[in-house]
Amino acid sequence: MSLPPATLTFLGAVGTVTGSRYLLEVSGRRYLIECGLFQGPEAVERRNWEPFPVDARSLDAVVLSHAHIDHSGYLPRLTALGLRAPVFCTEGTALLLGILLPDAGRIQEEDARFAAAHADREGIGPADPLYTEEDARRALARLRPAAIGAWVVIDDLVSLRFRRAGHILGSAIVELRVDTGNGPQTLVFSGDLGGYQRDVMRDPETVEAADVLVVESTYGDRTQDRSHLREELAAIVHETAARGGVLVIPAFAVGRTQDILYLLRELEDAGRIPALPVFVDSPMATDATEIYCLHHADHNLRVDLPMDERQCPLRCRDTRFVRTPEESKALSRRPGPFIVVSASGMCSGGRVLHHLKHRLADRANTVLLAGYQAAGTTGRLLDEGAESVRIHGRIVPVRARVAMLHGLSAHADRDELHRWLAGFVRPPRATFVVHGEPAASAALTDALADRGWRASVPAAGRAYAIGEAP
Repeated sequence: MSLPPATLTFLGAVGTVTGSRYLLEVSGRRYLIECGLFQGPEAVERRNWEPFPVDARSLDAVVLSHAHIDHSGYLPRLTALGLRAPVFCTEGTALLLGILLPDAGRIQEEDARFAAAHADREGIGPADPLYTEEDARRALARLRPAAIGAWVVIDDLVSLRFRRAGHILGSAIVELRVDTGNGPQTLVFSGDLGGYQRDVMRDPETVEAADVLVVESTYGDRTQDRSHLREELAAIVHETAARGGVLVIPAFAVGRTQDILYLLRELEDAGRIPALPVFVDSPMATDATEIYCLHHADHNLRVDLPMDERQCPLRCRDTRFVRTPEESKALSRRPGPFIVVSASGMCSGGRVLHHLKHRLADRANTVLLAGYQAAGTTGRLLDEGAESVRIHGRIVPVRARVAMLHGLSAHADRDELHRWLAGFVRPPRATFVVHGEPAASAALTDALADRGWRASVPAAGRAYAIGEAP
């Protein structure tokens, strides 16, 4: 039995927050919306190695909502598999991908070399990289940046418009006009939605109509209390400084690092924290911060001066951007008090692991987690009160204080998701709830059903006819 003229198949981000990939097929053509890596525990990450369900050469276009690796990081793999299609994204996303994807390729190669050198150990990943830095650079050549708000004709069947999502720089809601053969249809993919009245990012744009909606649900079952954010951060800085300790803040290079730098600068200017040295120990975060300073369209910051100027709102009195491995290693020997902001945000890799290895055993220090920690990550273990963690093959005792800074997530919470969904003049004919752990997705689905929406969590791998009820 042949498929209907237009179908949507969910290849990832179902029952999990990573691996966003949605395959739209229209009259024999194929369009991939999102191209993300699965991230988290080893069993989840191994899904990246499964055969892609269609020939990469058969894709007619790829569309990315934003630069985070769980939405873009599979693109170099598709390129290695023969992708020939253009890849549409916003201008801000293209800038960030220029630093994120090559870095992801380098990490893949480093992980593969480590696996090859320790092939006799259980639990070590594949000895071949999923893709290389060169694959990532070839993927960048396929990017077709588009301005937010402008309609772009992909071909005679599909047109595209990006709407501001407010999540990170360049993040967008994806709006597609599709000629399904049974009349035009509007498909809207929320991507990752930001919240409202945030310090750095602008509010997500209201969308009023869609025939089919695919909406994220990361915080579909809970709210974020931001009312005490500054007080909590100031108290932790003061307490750590009083002990002569080091405050280690694991943070994603894009978005979270800039939020933290902004808050530290604001608190310092108000005299609410001491003027400590602040080290940003992540080359990617340094590059991303420079992009924020140069690309003003998506955020609220006044960054008329270069990043190395005191007036830049992303710099404290003594902010230092660490680039070389030698500078990073020197921080491990430096006595406190000082603050180090380093990737990755879930402590699943990057230079922050070196800082944790050297600082966790000392009660004078503090590790400040600044957002959601996925199951299976070192960050989740720390958040759950682990007495020790394994880092680089070594068991490290946890004696430092571990705290969580609530309210910094770049995702809309439950109430903000409902506020954005309330912008629709009438319910879409079908709403698919994705990008959430099962409880979060179920909560948002049930809430929409209570409002009379036809909503469900889609089945992974199933092809849904456009306009079909969930």
